[in-house]
Amino acid sequence: MTAAVTPETGAAGATEGPASGMTRRQILQAMSGLMAGMFVAILASTVVSNALPRIIADLHGTQSSYTWVVTAELLAMTATVPIWGKLSDLYDKKLLIQLSLSMFVVGSLVAGFSHSVGLLIVSRVVQGIGAGGLTALAQVVMAAIIPPRELGRYSGIFGAVFAVGTVAGPLIGGVLVDTSWLGWRWCFFIGVPFALLAIVLLQLTLKLPTIRREVKIDYVGAVLIMSGVSSLLLWVTLAGNNFDWASWQTAALVSAGVVLLAAAVWVESRVAEPIIPLDIFRNRTVALTTVASLLVGVAMFGGTVFLSQYFQISLGKSPTTAGLMSLPMILGLMVSTTVAGQIISARGKWKGFLIAGGIIMTAGMGLLSTIGADSSFGLLSVYMVVLGVGVGMLMQNLVLAAQNDVPASELGAATSVLSFFRSLGGAIGTSALGAVLGHRVAEELKKGFGGAADGTGGGVPELSTLPEPARVIVENAYGVATADVFLIGAPFAFLALIAVIFIKEKPLRTQSGMERLAEETAAAQPAATPTH
Repeated sequence: MTAAVTPETGAAGATEGPASGMTRRQILQAMSGLMAGMFVAILASTVVSNALPRIIADLHGTQSSYTWVVTAELLAMTATVPIWGKLSDLYDKKLLIQLSLSMFVVGSLVAGFSHSVGLLIVSRVVQGIGAGGLTALAQVVMAAIIPPRELGRYSGIFGAVFAVGTVAGPLIGGVLVDTSWLGWRWCFFIGVPFALLAIVLLQLTLKLPTIRREVKIDYVGAVLIMSGVSSLLLWVTLAGNNFDWASWQTAALVSAGVVLLAAAVWVESRVAEPIIPLDIFRNRTVALTTVASLLVGVAMFGGTVFLSQYFQISLGKSPTTAGLMSLPMILGLMVSTTVAGQIISARGKWKGFLIAGGIIMTAGMGLLSTIGADSSFGLLSVYMVVLGVGVGMLMQNLVLAAQNDVPASELGAATSVLSFFRSLGGAIGTSALGAVLGHRVAEELKKGFGGAADGTGGGVPELSTLPEPARVIVENAYGVATADVFLIGAPFAFLALIAVIFIKEKPLRTQSGMERLAEETAAAQPAATPTH
């Protein structure tokens, strides 16, 4: 098979594409489109959080519908990340990221115009597929145009976008819902202009060489992976809420997931172009960073997702105030990502930051396990900053370590595998620790009310409707339960630390992914071309 490197314009015979010599200004211009796309993906999952009760009420949905509106996007995004990553190793990366943005636009418009819960759930699936592409491809494209040694200089921009999207999303959603002439439908419409802007910016600024070669898509493997992962995600999302952890539904979903994934492994080990190349796990760095990413997902998402509920119920804050109270953690994450990235680019050493991040993240989880209904915001802010600093040092640098240690032809697969396992860990942590929180709250309420009915009906209580003695009991229950969630999450953070300790530090490459790919392709050509 003969492969040729050509620019996106399609001119044959070119040996060097624009990405191989991009200036800092050109890189920043190209990143403008990537950042707009990332902002859209983050906004999609955060802007509806405060609006969902109103949305479900207006569409006459049930509590089960509420769960599925959230779960549908998570399932679609997590299950499709590896597929987008593999496609990026085979096809035009710019075209793929524009396609994912287009799918997001379609899903957003359908969601905004939905007049039934069923249609809204379908639209969230389409949004999730698009978000999966954005999640996988943004970091792949970054690795393609920026050498690993220089990547840290730009990681602060990722952190800033993440922080703005995470903090601004719930606030924007709350404002839109409370504004009579806008309403909840604009929670979906608001992302469309950003997505369209990202498509245009990428078309104008992103110039990548394209490796043209014959490819075969592993459709069977793709279906098996998506089906197996979806089955397990459905289990961890619904267990403890819609059915018991020990039930026939659990047995059916887990069995189906395991069988489907086992079949996927069998298929992936035999096809020419697997969706997830199994041999990348023979790479020690990829294997350990994958384990660490899964554990970081369990600890971080599993713990922090309940902070907003703690602020509102245990501390009695409004949804808008609760959104603002998470700012210290986001700022800690953004600052640590930026500072660590700058130092790594200057010195070329990265393992120390992974170890420090694991230690600090574990400490942050431990500190947050001491909170209660009477904790001051000043103390909470310190604890959240510690957690944010640790997460900021870990997340982006795990990806950097993996990207630095794989062939350029597997950048997409390696990057998407890490994103996939981090999302999977987040889903598992959120569901499992959510069940722990619910059980602990029930115990504390039963203890506080002396075994009598607590009057909440098993749901999330509305504090304003409770008499003072009952309100104090409920606030204390959620404070104790949230602290226990962080206590259980702390060992997962510690295990992530153990995993990164065993990663071997290797010098950061000074060539971009596209430069490396061109060299690898050129080196492979003599072996593929008969000599006369």
